[in-house]
Order: sequence, then structure tokens, then C-alpha cells
Amino acid sequence: MGLTKTQEFTVQENRIAELAKAFAHPARVAILRLLAERKSCVCGDLVDELPLSQATVSQHLKELKRIGIIQGEIDPPRVCYCIDEVVWEEAQATFTALFGKFRTLGCC
Repeated sequence: MGLTKTQEFTVQENRIAELAKAFAHPARVAILRLLAERKSCVCGDLVDELPLSQATVSQHLKELKRIGIIQGEIDPPRVCYCIDEVVWEEAQATFTALFGKFRTLGCC
């Protein structure tokens, strides 16, 4: 397997890519939308709302948690998830700044 060469990019570029990954799959977008609407949610409730298996939802939650955009509170046997407000604001600011750099000057 080849190297990803992420070390060839800046910390900021890697972080932007990491945050973008949170929105790179429709299931993760749906999970974030549900968490934003409800403020917090138990994994089983998310499974009931999404057309995905428990295992698939859990994998998406794991990825969102790894990125840091959600956090989970374990209260066996349940895990309650919510959006991490600090990281959510970081994502908003990061994408606003990135998109703000675009200027309509024509192409080529």
C-alpha cells in the first residue's frame, strides 16, 4: 500500500481535510443533522432514524468521534452522542475562511 504523503502538507491543510471527511459521506451528514436538531442522541435512536445497520452507524460515529466533531458519553449499555461545539465552530470558521479565498476572476 502506498504512502498518503500527508506529511507533505501543512498542519492546517491536513486539518481541513480531516474536517471535510466528517461531511464526506451522506450517512455522516445525516448523523450530524440529527445531532444538531436534537442536541444529543443515543446510538440506538440514530439507528432507528437511518436506513443503516447498527454496525454501519457505529462505524460512522467512530469516525466522527475520531475527527473530534462529536463526543460520546458512555452510560452502559448506552452511548449518548452530541456535537462538540468547539470543533463545530472550528469547522465553520475553517470552511468560511477557505471558501472566502475564492475570487470570481474567471478561469484560465
